Formats: sequence, structure tokens, C-alpha cells
Amino acid sequence: MTKTRLMTWGGSGLYPVMLMLLLGGAGGATGTLHAVGSLLACSLLVGLLRRHPVAAVVLTTLGALSIMWCGQDHSPNRFFTFLAVDLALGFVVATRPRRTSVVAVATSALLQLLVVGAFAHGPQLFGFAVIALMALVTAGTVGLLVRERHEHAAELRSQEVAEAVTAERLRIARELHDMVAHSIGIIAIQAGVGSRVIETQPAEAREALRAIESTSRETLAGLRRTLVALRQADPATGSGSAPLAPTPGLDDIERLATATADAGVLVEVSWTGERRRLPADIDLSAYRIVQEAVTNVVRHADTGHCRVAIDYGAEELSVEILDDGRGRTGTTESGFGITGMQERVSLLHGRFSAGPRSDGGFRVTARLPLPEPLPEPVTAPAGAR
Repeated sequence: MTKTRLMTWGGSGLYPVMLMLLLGGAGGATGTLHAVGSLLACSLLVGLLRRHPVAAVVLTTLGALSIMWCGQDHSPNRFFTFLAVDLALGFVVATRPRRTSVVAVATSALLQLLVVGAFAHGPQLFGFAVIALMALVTAGTVGLLVRERHEHAAELRSQEVAEAVTAERLRIARELHDMVAHSIGIIAIQAGVGSRVIETQPAEAREALRAIESTSRETLAGLRRTLVALRQADPATGSGSAPLAPTPGLDDIERLATATADAGVLVEVSWTGERRRLPADIDLSAYRIVQEAVTNVVRHADTGHCRVAIDYGAEELSVEILDDGRGRTGTTESGFGITGMQERVSLLHGRFSAGPRSDGGFRVTARLPLPEPLPEPVTAPAGAR
């Protein structure tokens, strides 16, 4: 038998024994003393009150009736014994379903009024009936307030969980969009090139097919890594899958530029400031912003050149993508590219702008605040102790 069950059923068994000892050892005591003793005896019913509160109410009611019936004090003070019943009723209101609470409170109120009517006489009858009802209403009100507080806390927790799920869904949607849109754009360009030159320039067509194959394999590998990461988030699925590849970052910009050049758009990358290791979320977001902006150039700008400028500032990382195309990059109503970039920058408390340039083309700018760099550890000179 577990400790909880022992406390529950052992206390329930000791409760009537304590009441009999109270009546036998203090038979001539006042009703107030009996009421205090019954309240202290109710501490034995804590386990039963948590597991079966309705049964605890029934047991305390029987105990109160026994003390009132068997006690030798016939003064109105004996009605204080019902305080133990009211406390148990308050717990029922706070923890049990509303229908159960209403039935328990109504039954107890009727029973208490009948007992007061049977044992009280004269002008005291109305006063003690009102006091009994007030005590019962007070216990029920306190229980109702506790219940509403618990329900409000549970609602807040549910809302937090829903918001966390929504945020995670948006994050996954951004990752999939940024990963797939760039690759599909390159595949579409290469497929168009291949279809146009397959008859006249077989070598060019083969190069386009190789680029399509390479980009497709890379995209499938990225999707597989994403799915593995999602499956590994569930501890029940185990960890027997293939290891994940490193998360892309600004170090992969040159490889991105090479892949984009194969699609017919030359990407000129310039670096300013002291290149250094960045936090993983900033590094990934900066790479995804460049990837999405370059993808929009490939798909919408109708130009063969764009410039990417990355500036490592002391307090922020600046990323700027410029092209001299049609000036409507990524502005189609059905697209999510600019929206995804805005969300990434907003999550990092940065600044974002995207729009046509006055002299033609399109500009995307993101400024991401950087945390203060950690101090370098001081190493002791060789031979020092």
C-alpha cells in the first residue's frame, strides 16, 4: 500500500475513533470544545478530502450529527460543529464538477436547516439558521473563487501552449519556405534553359540537368534533415536516424552564390567589418534573409546580377541585397518571402525594409542587433603556477 493510500484510508478509519474518544473523554464539555475537537479531527481526512471529497463531506456530516446528538451540551454552541462540514464543502466546490458541487451544497444546507430547526427553539431559531446559511455561503464562495482561479490559470497555460505551437508552426513554415523556394527557383530556371537548348546545345542542356540533379538532391537532404529534427523532438521515436548536418549560416553564402550563378544570376558578395562567430539564431536568420532575397531576384527581377553586402558592426549585423531589375522583387500577392523575412527580423528585435530603388531595381535591408561579445578567457603564461 502506498503512502498516499495509507494516509487516506488510515485517516478515515481513525476519524470516527477520535470522535468517540472526544465524546467519551469530554462528555460534559461545552459545544464549543466539541466543535474545536471535531475541526482538529478533520485533519485526519486530508487524504480522503483530496481523493474523494464527497465522501469526506458525508463523513464529516455524520461526525457532526453524532457529536450534536450524543453531546451533553444543549446550548446553541454545538452548531459550530458544522464548521468542519462547511470546510469540506468549500473544497468540493473548488475541485468537483459544478453539478456535484450544487447537489452537495443544497443537500448540506437543507440538512443543517433541519438540524437547527430540531435543536434550536424560540427566538434563537432564526438567528442560528441565518448564521448556518452564512457560514455555508462563505465556504462555497471561497471554494468558487479558488475554482475560478485554477480555471483561469489552466486557461492561461492552454493559451501559452497554443501560442507556442503557433510560433513553432510559423518557424517551420519559414524554414521550409526559405529552403525550398530557393532550390525550386533554380530548378525552374535550369529546366527552362535546358528545354530551350536541348536540340541545339546538348552540352549546355547536360549542365542544366546536372544543376537540377544537384539542387534537387540538396533540397531533399535538407527536407530530410528537417523531418528528422521534427521526429527527434518526440522522445518516443528514438534517435536511430541519421545525424543532422550543421545549420546553415553566413559561412555558406559563397556556396549559395555559386548555386545562384548556375541559375544565371551572378551574386557579388562584399564583406565589411570584423567577421566573427555569431549566435546561431542570428547567423541562420541572416543566411535565410540573403537566400530568400537572392531567390526573389532569380524568380522575379529579370536581371543577371545582384549585390549582397554584409557588414559586421560593433552593435548590429547589417545585410543588404541590391539588384537592378524590374523593382518588383517578391511583391506578388501570393508570396510569403518578404513576410517571412520581416518575421525573422522582428523575432530578433531588428529593423527591416524592402522596396524598389529610386534608380531602378530592388533593395532588401535587415539590421540585426548583436549581443555584447563574451570576454576572452585569460590564459596563464607557460610555467606559471
